[in-house]
Amino acid sequence: MDVTYPEVGATREGPLPPGYHHVTRRVRLTAGFAEAVEALAQWRPQRGAGLSVRTEAERAALGVEFASGIGVGPVRLWVPCRIVWIVDRPTEYGFGFGTLPGHVETGEEAFLLSADAAGDVWFEARAFSRPALWWVKLGAPMARLVQARVTDRYAAAMRSL
Repeated sequence: MDVTYPEVGATREGPLPPGYHHVTRRVRLTAGFAEAVEALAQWRPQRGAGLSVRTEAERAALGVEFASGIGVGPVRLWVPCRIVWIVDRPTEYGFGFGTLPGHVETGEEAFLLSADAAGDVWFEARAFSRPALWWVKLGAPMARLVQARVTDRYAAAMRSL
């Protein structure tokens, strides 16, 4: 199954592509780099934001497919994604995931950790997306609000380490 957009990897390098809604957040963490890497690799931003995660993988890795679910109890909207890039260096770790058929939007989201020369650890989330379904297009302002709120919660989950 292929991702639903052509700009694969655009959250990793260069500007986010035109024609999409863009979201970015960057926060300094109090956790050390190794602790933050473990949390990110084990889906902490998603779970800390109140999302459920379905995957057979214990850790994020290139090609891993997963679904995030938002909702209450058994009433959840599940959105399928695949990790399309990963970086794992001594001072940089992260991955980008793209939407798969069945997702309510089309686009890519990335989580990236970096440690600077002063030893500060930074978490950045960035995304580009647009509605994939007619009813999401109708509710685009609400969808953008939900996306911004969830992105804030990703950052808060990582800051709480």
